[in-house]
Amino acid sequence: MGGRARGVIGDGLRSPDYRLAAVCDIFKPRVDSYVAQFNKDHAGGPIKGYTRISEMLDREQLDGVMVQTTTHARAWCVIQCLKRGIDTYIEKPMCLTIEEGRAMVDAARKHKCVTQVGTQQRSIPLNNWACDLIQAGAIGKVRVVEAPNFIGPMEWDDKPAQQMPDGGSDDWWDIWTNAAELRPYHQELHYGWARWSDYDAGGLCFGVSGWGTHSYDQVQRGLGTSDTAPTAILLEEKMETRDSGRFGQRQIGDDETGAPYYGMAKLSGPRARITMRYANGAELRLHLDGDRGPGLGCIFVGTGGKIEVNRDKISANPKELLARDDRPKTLGELGFSETQPHIQNWLDCIKSREKANADVEYGHYSTMICNLVNAVRETGLVGKTLQWDPKAERFTNCDEANENRWIKRPRRKGYELDV
Repeated sequence: MGGRARGVIGDGLRSPDYRLAAVCDIFKPRVDSYVAQFNKDHAGGPIKGYTRISEMLDREQLDGVMVQTTTHARAWCVIQCLKRGIDTYIEKPMCLTIEEGRAMVDAARKHKCVTQVGTQQRSIPLNNWACDLIQAGAIGKVRVVEAPNFIGPMEWDDKPAQQMPDGGSDDWWDIWTNAAELRPYHQELHYGWARWSDYDAGGLCFGVSGWGTHSYDQVQRGLGTSDTAPTAILLEEKMETRDSGRFGQRQIGDDETGAPYYGMAKLSGPRARITMRYANGAELRLHLDGDRGPGLGCIFVGTGGKIEVNRDKISANPKELLARDDRPKTLGELGFSETQPHIQNWLDCIKSREKANADVEYGHYSTMICNLVNAVRETGLVGKTLQWDPKAERFTNCDEANENRWIKRPRRKGYELDV
């Protein structure tokens, strides 16, 4: 029940179709605190609190579940919901590895569940309008898409164990660790989990996996490639840590880790420029460092102009490309938060049984790009084009890359990907 979970609950409660029944957090003091405050502030009926997801799913009669866990636990928790036939809203990045993403798609299809990955730009009218213009040929044939060169994760070196915070069960840290390697408790792991490669792929400011998921998903939406991924990947330089010096770290102990919201790709961390190529010939160039370019989007370069798409913001060269009578209002003009329309789309699809705007398979392919970035950087074959088969989900000319931890990794007993 961290900051993101509280945020999406707040946005959900704005809808007449949303009623909160129960919440779950492995750390009992946090869930108890949230339940007490919620029941005090809301007259719509008391909610229940749980510390075990399986207990909540089996006891409550739920139409949907919103999974806002740490990244490393997300796939396993989502699959527990899907196996019970429960429609699921999945925070992004939806998974830690490509193997996890495929298992989530398979589970959703097997159990016929409505899914929505939290790439909320798929439900922003202005973003979708701009992407539809691109697909309709407003800038001619798209040759290149430019996106940020996001930083990757950091590596954790074990430190002496610290005393765990009071109030949790004896096994809460073991369960929090989920499928990852069980390490001695340390507050920098607990509160700073998003920095470390055991638990996430984004480093100091959510980088490749956190903000990159949004940026690359915007690429996919604009190119019309939501159900596939690039087929060729070129690492252009050796991965190294570079520091912009612009933003300091948050303090350990904060609920939210990372950088100020628009810091995104601008902090210190490992990075290297990459160019990817799609089967349709378009190139995705991950070259924009520091303050250059849209932090949550990308720039589409066509034979007849450019369109830049960021979150609820667009621009073009020539400007006349966007001077149209049917241009939608921004979310601010409509009176919506950034996530509100996305949650409503999920709720609508629960009733209609239609595919949501950010179906789990769309999310899988967008998150796949994040994992491919980290895998190719770590494999380190500068100047060699690696061929990727998006359907087989493997490299066809590099066995070493197929064994990379962002493709698949060992899982602890009890956290297998059983769909």
